[in-house]
Amino acid sequence: MNVHIHTLASLATYFAIMLAIGVYAFRQSANSSHGYLLGGRKLGPAVTALSVGASDMSGWILMGLPGAVYVSGLGNIWIAIGLTLGALLNYQWVAPKLRIMTEALNDAITLPDYFAQRFPSHGQLLKMVSATVIIIFFTIYSASGMVAGGKLAEAAFGLPYSVGVIATVTVILAYTLLGGFLAVSLTDFVQGCIMLATFILLPVIAMSSLGGPVDSISLLADQTQHLFSWQNITPLALMSSLAWGLGYFGQPHILVRFMAIEHVDKLKSAQRIGMSWMILSLTGTILIGLLGILIVQQTDLTLTDPETIVIVLSQHLLSPAVAGVCLAAILAAIMSTISSQLLVTASALSEDLVISFSKKAIPNKVAVSISRLGVIAVAIVATIIAMDDTSGVLKLVQHAWAGFGAAFGPLIIASLYYQRMTSLAAISSVIVGAATVIIWEYVPIFIGEKPLSNIVYSMIPGFLMSSITIILVSKLIKIKRRKGI
Repeated sequence: MNVHIHTLASLATYFAIMLAIGVYAFRQSANSSHGYLLGGRKLGPAVTALSVGASDMSGWILMGLPGAVYVSGLGNIWIAIGLTLGALLNYQWVAPKLRIMTEALNDAITLPDYFAQRFPSHGQLLKMVSATVIIIFFTIYSASGMVAGGKLAEAAFGLPYSVGVIATVTVILAYTLLGGFLAVSLTDFVQGCIMLATFILLPVIAMSSLGGPVDSISLLADQTQHLFSWQNITPLALMSSLAWGLGYFGQPHILVRFMAIEHVDKLKSAQRIGMSWMILSLTGTILIGLLGILIVQQTDLTLTDPETIVIVLSQHLLSPAVAGVCLAAILAAIMSTISSQLLVTASALSEDLVISFSKKAIPNKVAVSISRLGVIAVAIVATIIAMDDTSGVLKLVQHAWAGFGAAFGPLIIASLYYQRMTSLAAISSVIVGAATVIIWEYVPIFIGEKPLSNIVYSMIPGFLMSSITIILVSKLIKIKRRKGI
């Protein structure tokens, strides 16, 4: 019982800090849509970088990925490599131009608003389609984090899965409703620091328990099935793993951070901080999965769900108070992403659907209230989805990540670099990209005995079809205009 008391004390402190930040942000920026949804474009490079990292690396980095490494070894390293390359290219190719263009185009504060300003001839329709895609896939994405919260409550405290889901969403709603984007970004910064400490601390202590780095490496060398599984990966599986990196170009909760940085010149510093954080984090989580194999083998630990390996190791290796910090890191990963997703989804509901299509001017206070109601509505639906305790964290993230990457990735890149792109091409690409992913993941189409989703990651056909659509429709419109059709 004392163990739980010390652990709960650490978690209670963490929750108190998150709520205090929410109150602070409420006083600073929650009195207008611009402040509530974009923080007034005042983020510094460090907050931007860690907010990007923390909102990106959801519960899957401390549950899904180490669990996958525990089960199948270093074959999953290609996902980490693909993500690292994608994040780097996103900082270099997308971030600077997007920051400049969103401010220049009537100070667009949401991604659908940017699309509408960039392609004004069919702007309202494009905004509606984009907002609908955001609502669909972010509801699924948010549910993945709540699943992680439920599993944490079960594994760490023996609480019912549903209690964990509800507790997770309750705390997130509290600070997100209070402070909006600024609260989410500042809490992301704190959460990113806690996550990084865990990524470094837990592998170091795990190695120490195995006799030190030399003995750990020696023991790992015997795990040939896990250690060399990366060599046995098929070409299609390799492409599928690396394709995770394509998703970065279309993730609204990440792109909005680039839009909110105080000046484009600050992005270079943000890139250095963000990429360093990411490389250390991915390295740490892969080591946790590998070292977890050894520790479970050498002890009487029971691991019924591989996605709880971080929880099991922290309780086994650390004092209750320090274990509480590690559990807080998992909550940080979960909460930072869900809060970002809820806010972006709420902005799609309020700014891009309700307010945008209203025939009357809506006062700032009413607009913020609509955004808050949007946060609550999306949270309720995501919670209902998350109540299925058989859901896998990594699988839900995989579907939503592909959906955004395919629907928005090609459009974002083309909107910044392809001047001949048309508004109808933009609309078509979003629909084709999203539909391809949905069909690939959810429609029971088989080649041989394998469903499409088991052959190649839906990101690849989705991104490809969306890109082809942009080029073909733009050229077709151009030909019709020349012929006067």
